[in-house]
Amino acid sequence: MATAQSKVKAVESEDDVSGGEARVHDAEELLTYYREMLLIRRFEERAGQLYGMGLIGGFCHLYIGQEAVAVGVQHALEPGDSVITGYRDHGHMLVCGMDPRRVMAELTGRAGGYSKGKGGSMHMFAKNRHFYGGHGIVAAQVPLGTGIGFAHQYREDGGICVVYLGDGAVNQGQVAEAFNMAALWHLPIVYVIENNQYGMGTSVKRHAALVELYRRGEAYGIPGGQVDGMDVLAVRDAADRATRHAREHGPILLEAMTYRYRGHSMSDPAKYRTREEVQGVRDERDPIDRLRKLMLDRGLAAEDGLKEIDKEIRARVNQAATFAQDSPEPDADELYTDVYVETPA
Repeated sequence: MATAQSKVKAVESEDDVSGGEARVHDAEELLTYYREMLLIRRFEERAGQLYGMGLIGGFCHLYIGQEAVAVGVQHALEPGDSVITGYRDHGHMLVCGMDPRRVMAELTGRAGGYSKGKGGSMHMFAKNRHFYGGHGIVAAQVPLGTGIGFAHQYREDGGICVVYLGDGAVNQGQVAEAFNMAALWHLPIVYVIENNQYGMGTSVKRHAALVELYRRGEAYGIPGGQVDGMDVLAVRDAADRATRHAREHGPILLEAMTYRYRGHSMSDPAKYRTREEVQGVRDERDPIDRLRKLMLDRGLAAEDGLKEIDKEIRARVNQAATFAQDSPEPDADELYTDVYVETPA
């Protein structure tokens, strides 16, 4: 398999509509993106299986199809930057470096999970990874993330906060309030709108008067741009520019045009769209297949090597599922712990 030494075969991504020059991605970077997207895909597929077996309770929102967004954005961040998102959060957790075993354990409500089995799919955190959830209330993470951005500014630590929200969340009133505050105080925030075309079961065209969601900040003087969220290289380039803007000038919106293959949640039969529509996106725009084809066409990877990566990741996800199923459930006396933050007297 080709390595980072293959500089002459490095790939330059196509420039996206957000403007600016595209960066050069070498073979090592591309393989990293591929591994991380494939880990999310295989993890989510297994989570769907465990849900079907009754091992995951409550809601479960899968990230299948949207992998390029989290991976592309995460690689534009620096140590100390913060991330907060909504309930479709497993992919963000994994690219932040959270242990797949503990993520799966939390999904199954086990004590070995990140929230000790009490948070489930939508509510887990890893402060040491600067990951602040996972939030079940639509758009609740937006004002919270704005507060995290304020904390970075107040502490003068040079960090920024990436706040993920969906196309359905942009119509919530608290989003407008957060945008106003972020603009007023020039907070270091990138609001990433993951536009997967459907707010629960309603097309964006039916619930948004302004379908160019990246323009939602214009009333507050917040710039924005749109990028192909099914192309991890385009996302990385756009995120590079967005994070640089946030550090130097304040808030910015980045709308990633993506697509979810599964229903809004595991209980959603997704009858509001046709199988042909979903299959068409899978066949023509799948982010993992696109990167795989690019690497093979450019000689940056070999078919056997990519198959080996898939084998390794499947084994890793199987280990995570086994760890989760073997972990004990939380003790009853854990019911009232972690309700309040304990501070020194």
